[in-house]
Amino acid sequence: MKTITLVALTLLVFVVPFSVSSQQKKAEASVNYGNNPAAGNYLSTRGIKLYYETYGKGEPLLLIHGNGGSIHDMKYQISYFQKYYKVIIADSRSQGKSIDTAETLNYETMADDMNALLDSLHIKSAYVIGWSDGGINGLLLAMRHPEKVKKLVASGANLIPDASVLDPAGVAFITETKKELNAGIQDAATKNTLKLLNMMALEPHIPLTDLQKILCPVLVVGGDNDVIKPAHTLQIFENIPQAYLWILPASGHATLQRYKDEFNVKVQSFFTQPFRKINWDDWDK
Repeated sequence: MKTITLVALTLLVFVVPFSVSSQQKKAEASVNYGNNPAAGNYLSTRGIKLYYETYGKGEPLLLIHGNGGSIHDMKYQISYFQKYYKVIIADSRSQGKSIDTAETLNYETMADDMNALLDSLHIKSAYVIGWSDGGINGLLLAMRHPEKVKKLVASGANLIPDASVLDPAGVAFITETKKELNAGIQDAATKNTLKLLNMMALEPHIPLTDLQKILCPVLVVGGDNDVIKPAHTLQIFENIPQAYLWILPASGHATLQRYKDEFNVKVQSFFTQPFRKINWDDWDK
């Protein structure tokens, strides 16, 4: 499911940095994330060819996009975080350039794909940001392969697929889209889209108690008008041993796009600062 980006000496001080910043932004905008031969590779693993790209240097950071998306959806995170980390991002199977001909798909399979990708790059553990389905995959990666995740940001994730946790409009959108596609020509692209929608309509099924298996600190993120009801995002937060909760006001599902600057800065702070629980009486004494 899916879920988003500032006398002569004075002039010298202010104009030169502005020019450098503008040049940097233009250079970043010219990169075709998701279709960049200079950064792209394929990994043959688990019955598929998984397409991925890498950017930057430093500690590894794995990005995971949402349902029906691709590497390009996380362009604002790639351009920002590659200044601090080695950013790794793949087209999840059956999406983007990663082809999977199987008739069905599940989140556990995709989480294990990410584990295989990290193994292939000899990465023992990484920071992880997952959006929407990517947030689900991030949670599963932290549960199924806890040693692989240093810290996790899960934005717009859900544990079950029904109307108790999803906005009714989101459920209706999936239902109507499936109906329209089923009535159309059943070519390969349509069948693949239906496979993704069917997974989203039927899965995941993650017990709240399984969140106790997550050993790393987690920043749980949602919009106050997200397709994932804030009450469910709160549930996820409450059941992870080391977690922060961040609900953005006036925000839907695309928090890391619509609030990209605020999101990126907040996440960088989360990655670089030690996790600590704050006492409720944290006012000035």
